[in-house]
Amino acid sequence: MSDLIDEVGHALALARREALPFARGVTDRTRARLDALAKTLLGPDFHDRLARVPMRLGPGGVDPFGLDPEVAKYALTVAAFLHRVWFRTEVHGIENVPRGRVLLISNHSGQVPIDGMVIGATMFMDAEPPRLLRSMVEKWSQQLPFVGTFFSRCGQVVGVPENARTLLRNEEMLLVFPEGSRGISKPIHKRYQLSDFGLGFMRLALETGTPIVPIAVVGAEEQYINLGNVETLSRALGMPNFPIIPQIFIPGGQLPLPVKYRLYVGEPLLFEGDPDDDDAVIEEKVWMVKATIQSMVNRGLKERKGIFW
Repeated sequence: MSDLIDEVGHALALARREALPFARGVTDRTRARLDALAKTLLGPDFHDRLARVPMRLGPGGVDPFGLDPEVAKYALTVAAFLHRVWFRTEVHGIENVPRGRVLLISNHSGQVPIDGMVIGATMFMDAEPPRLLRSMVEKWSQQLPFVGTFFSRCGQVVGVPENARTLLRNEEMLLVFPEGSRGISKPIHKRYQLSDFGLGFMRLALETGTPIVPIAVVGAEEQYINLGNVETLSRALGMPNFPIIPQIFIPGGQLPLPVKYRLYVGEPLLFEGDPDDDDAVIEEKVWMVKATIQSMVNRGLKERKGIFW
């Protein structure tokens, strides 16, 4: 296991370096090792599945949003390790994912957006046909050194309406966490209590006629134990939150706890109406989605017998 963790660490480091145009000096030996690791974790049919995912690549080998399949492969290797080995994810209802454009709407938690990585790995490795997931990232993340470039090379896009419209018009799969930073940074005493949802995803679904697939993630809340958030530090650093996570000061505690993830995929929901309706009208539709996900989360909590198994 420790050797596998080391190899995955190398894969993540390579993906981060490959995202930068001035750091592509990867030796053939290193690339061969990482390709072997990718084959182990992603399966021998990885390239076949990748070939079945439609992509609009330009002359430089990237799509209009910066997606680079080679970089995405190494990032997906890390996600696959977390999905299959570290968190041992149970996936329920994957057959509910429709073809064509779709909005995945999920609860968000865990201090670090690993839940998004696991959902992405699930959609590529477990869905049929395999899907390449796009997710909307917070604008503030683009201010971090190298992070914005890395995210775009992995296929993630800045969360602005025009980007989302373009992706859906291209029949892509888009993941949105309507809780935003409020959800991911919840302290442990508020775990699995969904925060307020934004309204933007519903207006987007109405405008583009896109079905919404609700997703519930159970397990992520316990991967990092947050005792609370320090607002003064978050404001000083320009971050949405500054969580207090004691485990990161323990040797090895920087890794998430090996909790067991459970992923529940609900049936598609299709809403009708005017995307420019008053907030009160949109809020009713958003409440239906939030209530559905909260119910799925509650059911998952009731079914699980422990945090680690």
